[in-house]
Amino acid sequence: MSESSLKPRPLLIVEDDPSLQKQLRWSLDKFETLTADDGESALSQMRRHAPAVVTMDLGLPPDPDSVSEGFKLLENLLAIAPDTKVIVLTGQNDQANALRAIALGAYDFFAKPFEPEMLVLTIDRAFRLHDLQQENQRLAAMRQPDTLAGLITRDPQMLKICRTIEKVASSSATVMLLGESGTGKELLARGVHAASPRRSERFVAINCAAIPENLLESELFGYEKGAFTGAAKTTPGRIETANKGTLFLDEIGDLPMPLQAKLLRFLQERVIERIGGRQEIPVDVRIVGATHQDLMALTRIGGFREDLYYRLAEIIVTIPPLRERTGDVALLAHAFTRRFTQEQNRANLTLAEDAVRALEAHPWPGNVRELENCLKRAAIMADGNQITAADVGVGDNASADVDDLNLRKVRDQAEKQAVIAAVARVNNNLAKAADLLGISRPTLYDLMHRFGLK
Repeated sequence: MSESSLKPRPLLIVEDDPSLQKQLRWSLDKFETLTADDGESALSQMRRHAPAVVTMDLGLPPDPDSVSEGFKLLENLLAIAPDTKVIVLTGQNDQANALRAIALGAYDFFAKPFEPEMLVLTIDRAFRLHDLQQENQRLAAMRQPDTLAGLITRDPQMLKICRTIEKVASSSATVMLLGESGTGKELLARGVHAASPRRSERFVAINCAAIPENLLESELFGYEKGAFTGAAKTTPGRIETANKGTLFLDEIGDLPMPLQAKLLRFLQERVIERIGGRQEIPVDVRIVGATHQDLMALTRIGGFREDLYYRLAEIIVTIPPLRERTGDVALLAHAFTRRFTQEQNRANLTLAEDAVRALEAHPWPGNVRELENCLKRAAIMADGNQITAADVGVGDNASADVDDLNLRKVRDQAEKQAVIAAVARVNNNLAKAADLLGISRPTLYDLMHRFGLK
């Protein structure tokens, strides 16, 4: 039996009658009992201690003769912690309210007066069920393939993009990734492939801007032996090589106009012809495109075919730059530091606080790629056991713009940004994050729950 299983389990008792509350505490002394005599104190105890099991009376102040306050509290408790097991204590001949409580999500009910031994057994069963559900959720999360394992983020925008990638991956839709250079477009493209039914086949990538125009056609479509000088053997192109898998066309905005027409025909007909060949070759491939350019603006000036754009842009995912991802600079900086210190065999090297502040203040025009290179250089050049602001070599370019003057919105947004930034800065240590924010750990948990942060 583990040490944790020997500790008393916290149990919340919500009862406004002092004598009955005392009786419940005496009957349930095997648990670490917490008490509350009204809805407000019960919610406060729930936020502070997060008990897995709650017993509660339905008649609570300010209207103890009615069940309205009890049902309201039941709904609020389950809204804060849906997995909580709530056992409702009702009066005799009150089966209608008991059934209503079960319908709202209560675990069980007991009529007063109750037998303490039976209530203890029910509470024990509720704790065991809660533990089993938590363990099942943990195991289910471990079994799910982490298709975006290389992506490090806590920014709400990026987390939303991750969910979008997971949703569209199972379809055959063509995906267009838009974003500045260095934002992680290829990483997301690989995520699309890894979460798709094609995951066991090849992922083939080609950068349309990195290959000269006169070679790009043969790279994409392949060529037959003797098609041109130097074509010593028949060679399949990248499209054909990716058959049954995924083809990633990076910087597709730089694709020359003649090749745009040929790519459009392939997308329409799903067949290709190698250079110098006459045979149509059917190819089943999923296309993921990416560019840092504004393709719609290019179509307006004739730089990109509009019909090709609409073929490619069945699903458009716009990736925010690093400077707009709350908390991600510090989060990535710690991750890169760990990786590069291992590579450089400098296990004691850490990231100093002034370095984190300097990194957070920098606008990062080169995005994640620039940050990665900066930390790699700093890990090599740092003299002591810490990477300092001088080692990272970036200036303070912080700015503070407030677009919304509604005080409630400004406060909520500021709190959310502060929580995300603090947790990222201390590398996920919630105790240190709470100290940094000047609040208790339960208050931090409450804020993270309110803002939907994990």
